[in-house]
Amino acid sequence: MSLPETPPIHEPAPAAMPARKGARTRVAVLTTALELASRVGIEGLTIGALAERLSMSKSGVIAHFGSRGELQRAVLARYAEVFVAEVLRPALAAPRGLPRLEAILERWLERLAREIEHGCLMISGAFEYDDRPGPMRDAVVAVVDAWKGELRRALDQAKALGHLDPQLDADQFVFEVYGLMLMLHQDARLLRSSTALRHARTGLARLIAAARTGPEPAAAPGSLPRPRRHGAGAPGPDAR
Repeated sequence: MSLPETPPIHEPAPAAMPARKGARTRVAVLTTALELASRVGIEGLTIGALAERLSMSKSGVIAHFGSRGELQRAVLARYAEVFVAEVLRPALAAPRGLPRLEAILERWLERLAREIEHGCLMISGAFEYDDRPGPMRDAVVAVVDAWKGELRRALDQAKALGHLDPQLDADQFVFEVYGLMLMLHQDARLLRSSTALRHARTGLARLIAAARTGPEPAAAPGSLPRPRRHGAGAPGPDAR
């Protein structure tokens, strides 16, 4: 889930305008498709349903994506782009090391909290395609693996800077972080728990507190709360 390079800005040539219009239409279709998929799941997304929502013909939608499978993969890719823009990119403004890792986790929590009503496409996609081999499953796996890679990168930086125990098992840490995020998704959506976000935030803070070494670095604004080192039972803050 690497950040795309920003292309140089040029004035469009007149001959390029039709292509530019087609690109804008494709973006508009993708935006609506992403909204629809968040409600019905990626597998529930069809050319017909999307065409009806957009008041377009099926052939008009197919002209942009070619097939339902291509549309579904494009929607997943668009979701990943939005996720990076909302979670990872802003967190990179935090100092390297633990402040950046905490900023990433906090922004991930905030995004999940906003997705409670309809669900996280990355999480729901994992359940939809976990036992269905094929291009769509491969695409979901690639997105999840890329995100786990970004978490490990931030974790490794925190270890290298001495903010976290250099012997910390990165794979185990990421596994436990993901477990908390999945539990937040289940408790908030299925059980309608009003304390799910608070519990997830407290769990993440405890994971980080257990992994720290030496003096604590300055926290980034809005970062996760820091439980007392010798008070693992200290309650976390209420959800915002």
